[in-house]
Amino acid sequence: MSTASVNEVRLIGNLGGDPDFNTTGSGKPVATLSLATTYRRGEVEKTEWHRVVLWNGLAERAEKQLRKGASIWVSGRLATRRWTDNNGIERWSTEVVAEHYQMLGPRKTEPDDASTASDSSRSTEQQKAREPAPSDADFDDSIPF
Repeated sequence: MSTASVNEVRLIGNLGGDPDFNTTGSGKPVATLSLATTYRRGEVEKTEWHRVVLWNGLAERAEKQLRKGASIWVSGRLATRRWTDNNGIERWSTEVVAEHYQMLGPRKTEPDDASTASDSSRSTEQQKAREPAPSDADFDDSIPF
């Protein structure tokens, strides 16, 4: 009989620096983020720093999109690594292995055509958002379904 277990992490916070991007010896892209979350209870505020690791395509996307100060949502799982440092001391590190992330704030601006296209589509979306919602006056309740 197996016991149910869950290893799921969801964080919303701000990046403490640009992603640290590397490639493993086997050629896999990996990015490491330092993500700050803040807990507030009354007048007391405490910031926690989380090490977040992104692999493969997620790492490549992070390298292009994420910069220090960006507000992001991350979901993933906790993983603990163990290694021996140069002095022969055994070390442990717990980190979030990201499975998804979503930017919550402004994106990094790029001076290419893609940036201009996204700006024009964004202004169209903003214009649609300002239009009034359809009213119930156009609703025909004589339709038999």
